[in-house]
Amino acid sequence: MLALLENVSVNLEYIPLFQNLSEIEMTRLRSQLRTRRVPANRNIIRMEQPGEMIYIIGQGTVKIQVDQTDGSEVILAILGPGEVVGEMSLIDREDRSANAITMEETTLYWMNRTCFEECLRSMPNLNFNLMQVFTRRLRFANQQLQARSRLDVDGRLAQLLITLAEEYGRREPGYGPDESTLPFRLTQSELASLVGATRVRVNQVLSEYKQRNLISVDPSYRITVRNYAGLAQRCE
Repeated sequence: MLALLENVSVNLEYIPLFQNLSEIEMTRLRSQLRTRRVPANRNIIRMEQPGEMIYIIGQGTVKIQVDQTDGSEVILAILGPGEVVGEMSLIDREDRSANAITMEETTLYWMNRTCFEECLRSMPNLNFNLMQVFTRRLRFANQQLQARSRLDVDGRLAQLLITLAEEYGRREPGYGPDESTLPFRLTQSELASLVGATRVRVNQVLSEYKQRNLISVDPSYRITVRNYAGLAQRCE
C-alpha cells in the first residue's frame, strides 16, 4: 500500500531539476507536485508499461533494472535523493524501458504528464536542468562502458565506488578528507550486477578492500569509502 501525502511544502531548491527557477515558478511546482511514501522493494515503474508520471526522489534510493530472458537482472543505475525517475517516457511517449524499484523506504514527489509538459513549455530553466540530468547520466553510462572494456572486476568495482561516492557520498563528523559514506544500502548482488561480475568475485574484492582499509561496510550494507587514492590506483 502506497502512502499518499499532501501537496509538497518542503524546500525543493536543492533538487538539481528545480535549480535557478523563480519564486513564482517554484510556487507553481509546489502546487502541481504530490508526495508519496513507498516501502522498500516496491516497483514504482514497470518495464513496457505506458509512462504517465515523472518522479523525483526526496529521500531514499531507487534502482533502475532490466529483467533478462534467462531470469537474471541487470541494474543500470542507482538513484538517490534529488534524482529524476521516469522522465524519458514522458518526453518520447514510448513505454517504460526499465523497472524502477525502491531499495529502501523512499519518499517520492510526482507529477502527471500534462502538468510536466506544461512546466517544460513555460519554464526555460527546467528544460536546461533536465538536459543537464541527461548529460550526467550519459557520462556515467560512458564510464561504465569504458570500465567494462578495459578494467578487470577489481578496477570496475573501484571506479563504481568512486563515482557513487563523488555523486552521493556524505561526509560525517570526524571523517578525514578522503572519506565519505554512501547514504543507501548496496548488497553484493547489486554491486555484481552493476559491474558485470559474479557475487562471489565481488565478495572477494570487497573483502580485500576492507582488509586494506580502502572501504568499510556497516551491518545495513552501507559502504564508506576510506581511501579515494587507494581505490583510484585500482582503476589504473
